[in-house]
Amino acid sequence: MTKILENYAEGRWVKSAGGLSPIHSALSGDVVAETGSDGLDFGGMADFARKKGGKALRAMTFHERALMLKALGQAIMERKEELYDLSWDTGATRTDSWIDIEGGAGTLFSYASKGRRELPNDRILLDGDTEVLARDGSFIGQHVYTSMQGLALHINAFNFPVWGMLEKLGPTLLAGVPAIVKPASATAYVAEAAFRIMIESGVLPEGALQFIAGMPGDLFDHLTGQDSVAFTGSANTAAKLQQIPVIAREAVRFTAERDSLNASILAPDAAPGTPEFDLFVKEVAREMTVKAGQKCTAIRRALVPANLIDAVQEALSARLAKAVVGDPRNEGVTMGALVSRAQLADVRAKIAELSAVAPVVYGDPNGADDGKGAFFAPVLMRTDDPWKAEAIHEVEAFGPVATLMPYADLADAAALANHGKGSLAISVFTHDGATARELVLESGAFHGRMAFLNRDSAKTSTGHGSPLPVLVHGGPGRAGGGEEMGGIRGVKHYMQRTALQGDPGLLSKALGEYLPGAPMDEGTVHPFRLRLGELEPGYTLKTGSRTITLDDIEHFADFTGDNFYAHMDEEAAKASPIFGGRVAHGYLILSFAAGLFVDAPPGPVLANYGLEHLRFVKPMKPGDSMKVSLTVRSKSQRSAEMGEVRWAVRVTNQDDELCATYDLLTMNAV
Repeated sequence: MTKILENYAEGRWVKSAGGLSPIHSALSGDVVAETGSDGLDFGGMADFARKKGGKALRAMTFHERALMLKALGQAIMERKEELYDLSWDTGATRTDSWIDIEGGAGTLFSYASKGRRELPNDRILLDGDTEVLARDGSFIGQHVYTSMQGLALHINAFNFPVWGMLEKLGPTLLAGVPAIVKPASATAYVAEAAFRIMIESGVLPEGALQFIAGMPGDLFDHLTGQDSVAFTGSANTAAKLQQIPVIAREAVRFTAERDSLNASILAPDAAPGTPEFDLFVKEVAREMTVKAGQKCTAIRRALVPANLIDAVQEALSARLAKAVVGDPRNEGVTMGALVSRAQLADVRAKIAELSAVAPVVYGDPNGADDGKGAFFAPVLMRTDDPWKAEAIHEVEAFGPVATLMPYADLADAAALANHGKGSLAISVFTHDGATARELVLESGAFHGRMAFLNRDSAKTSTGHGSPLPVLVHGGPGRAGGGEEMGGIRGVKHYMQRTALQGDPGLLSKALGEYLPGAPMDEGTVHPFRLRLGELEPGYTLKTGSRTITLDDIEHFADFTGDNFYAHMDEEAAKASPIFGGRVAHGYLILSFAAGLFVDAPPGPVLANYGLEHLRFVKPMKPGDSMKVSLTVRSKSQRSAEMGEVRWAVRVTNQDDELCATYDLLTMNAV
C-alpha cells in the first residue's frame, strides 16, 4: 500500500485534504509515497510557531537547547536503520545514505557540543568587548545577541533529505527559534520519517518544529521581519522566492544555497607520479559518483595544466570505468540512480547543451535505459579552449558529470575557477605553499570554501565536497550569497545583534555579567569559599601587596630556565626601548598573583583550568609591589555538580597602574 505522507501542523499530524502528488522510486519507477498539503492553515502554523514554539524555546538557555539537540541526534541514531531502508528508493547507496543520515545526526551532536562549550548557560550572548563611551567610564556600549521572535522557514533540496534538514535545524534550535520544514518532494518520505523520529523523541517543546509534506501554500504571506527563510535548491527557484513581495517589504532574512559550478585545480607541481596527481584523479571520480553526482558541492569543472590534460583524461577515465552502476541493494554496486526520471531527463538535456562546446570523452549519455529507473553512468566531457566554451561556466548538469579543461598558468587557473561566478567549494591539489597562497588571494573571494588536499592530509581529509558543521557552508554570487553552519556563526544568523548603551552597573545587572566600570561588591567572605550559586557577578576580592625583589627574579629564572635578557642582563634591558632595565618575568607576576588571591584549603573551587585574554600592560621592576583585584565576571552551570566561573583579574603596582590583566577560569561546585 502506498504511503500517504502527513504534515505536522500545530502540534498534530494532518493528512492532506486532497491534491496528492505521487513520488516514484528512483530504482523501479513505482509509486512509493504520495504527498500534499491541501487544507492546512498556514497562517495558523506561523502563529503556532511564534506563540508556542518560540516562547518555549526562548525560555530555555543555550545549554538546555544544546542538550535537546544531543537527544534529537541520539534519537536519529537509535532508529537509523529505518531511514536506511527507506533511502534505497532514492537511488542512494549505503555509503551515500551514511553521509545523509549519520552525517545529519553528527551535525546535531556538533552543535550540541559547541553550544555547551562556547555559549553561556544563559539566553543572552555578548558580542565583543565593552566600548567605553565616556571618558570617566560612566557610559558604555555593549553588543549582544538575542533570539529572533519569529520562525525559520526551511526549504530543503532532494539530495540530502536528512542532513539537509538537520544542518539547518541545529543552529536554528540552538538560537531559540522554531522552524517549519518544507522538504523537496522527491525524497520527502525519508525527511518525514526522520522528522517523526524527532517528534516521537519527546524532547521538543510544543511548536518548536512543524512539517509541510506538500506545497507551502500562502505561508510566505504570513512572514514578518522577525522571520527568516533558508533555501537550498536551484538558482531559478531561489530568485522566484526572493521576489515574493513580503521578502522585500518586511525585510525577511533570506539565505540561499543554490547552483554551484564548483571547480577542482590540479596544481603545476602535481605531475603524474606524485601523490597529489593520484589524489586529484581519485577525488574527481569520487565527486562524480557519490550520490550519483547529485551534490551541491560536487566537482563540475576539473582544471589541469595544459601539458597534463591527456594524462589526466586517461587516468580519470580508467578510474570511472571501475564504477558499478545499479540497484544499490545489490552487492558490488558502487553507484546508485539519479533521484527520478525527471532528473535523468534534465541531466541528459544539460549534457546535450554542454557537448556543443565540450565533447563527451568518457561514457554514453544515451546509454542503456530500462524506462523505469533513473540509472545513469558517469559522463566526462572535455574542452581544450575553456574561454570559448562559455556553457561549461554557466550550465550545471546535476548528476555524475564533469568537464575537463586545461589552463595556461596559475593565474589562468584562478581566472577560470572564478569564471563560474561564485561557488560553494573549490579544491586545490598541491604540495606547494606558495601556490596555495596565490590561489587564496586570487580566488578566495569567489568561493565559500577552499580545500587544499595533498599527501599530508590524505588520510584524514574529508575531501573536496563534504560540508562540515564547524565550517561555513555557502558561497558568493551564483552560489547564493549565503552562509549556513560555520559553528556558532550559524546560530547568530537566527539572532538579532543589538547595541546596548548605558551605565556599567545597570548593564551588568541586565546581562548577568560584570562589565568594566560596574560597581564591585567587596564581600567579607573569600570568594573561593563560596559555591557557584552564592557567587554573583561583581563580587570582588582585593588582595594585599607583595614586593618583587631581584632575588625573586633570579630564582624564577634559575628554576624555570627562562633567562631572557630583559630579566637577567641589566645593560641589555636598559638599552631596550620597552624595558629600561631588568624586569620581572610575566609568568612570575602571574604566579605571585595566584599566591595573593588563592585560598588554599579544599572548598567549592574544584580546579583552575585556564586563563584567557592575557595582556602584560606595564613591566614590573625589582622593588615594585603588586596587588590583585579578583572579580567574578560571569558564571555558567555546566552540570548538576559544577559550573564555570570566569574571573576578571587585574594586577596593579604601587601607583595603581595596570600591569597585567586576564580572565581566569575555574570550575566550582554548585
